[in-house]
Amino acid sequence: MAVLSFERKYRVRGGTLIGGDLFDFWIGPFYVGFFGVTTIFFAALGTALILYGAAIGPTWNPWLINIAPPDISYGLALAPLKEGGLWQIITICALGAFISWALREVEICRKLGMGYHVPAAFGMAILAYTTLVVFRPLLMGAWGYGFPYGIFPHLDWVSNTGYQYLHFHYNPAHMLAVSFFFTTTLALGLHGALVLSAVNPAKGETVKSPEYEDTFFRDLIGYSVGTLGIHRVGLLLAMNAGFWSAVCIIISGPFWSRGWPEWWTWWLNLPIWR
Repeated sequence: MAVLSFERKYRVRGGTLIGGDLFDFWIGPFYVGFFGVTTIFFAALGTALILYGAAIGPTWNPWLINIAPPDISYGLALAPLKEGGLWQIITICALGAFISWALREVEICRKLGMGYHVPAAFGMAILAYTTLVVFRPLLMGAWGYGFPYGIFPHLDWVSNTGYQYLHFHYNPAHMLAVSFFFTTTLALGLHGALVLSAVNPAKGETVKSPEYEDTFFRDLIGYSVGTLGIHRVGLLLAMNAGFWSAVCIIISGPFWSRGWPEWWTWWLNLPIWR
């Protein structure tokens, strides 16, 4: 379907969650709506605050800019702007922008009369982020347990958190998350390669139909989930990757404070080894 003819079908009234016709508008081909406005507001404010934090910091090197959370001593209180307060406001802006974008996706789904798979998937990513900067710090009693904003500072935080629990890859939820990430890549990589091979045949051959694709996987692994099914599988795998990522970090600290290799002593204590 041509883009312009699709736009005519897409530009339908209604489906808004807030504001009705007042915010039911587009800018060019892009639907904005109330939550598009709030996304722009929060994203612009958060970006401006990051630039302000960089301006009062020691460097403009994009790799080293560090917007750190408040010191642990502040607990769950509001901190002065230059001592972590910036991080707190930027976090609020990030959450506002992410949630607004997800709600804008809901409105687009309502307009198109389709399911909410896209905002549900994005919501899982929002959950993982919120777990890191809100839920886990709340459970541990200080905003200082959130991660800093910045490239190298963030990587340092990840590394230090891993060393804090000795071998973080022994975290069982982390194992599940990584497995789902890799399986998502494998499943959709196989799917993409199959589609490319079907629609890009050798010279002189015709483009293959989905029946050929199904037959290939029946021959390869004994079963084909189908053209629609593979996208559902990809969605399920990706959402599980985000979910178990949130679980793996929220149990590290609030519910398990020792090294993760020690957690596996239950396996050695099973009666079958005695």
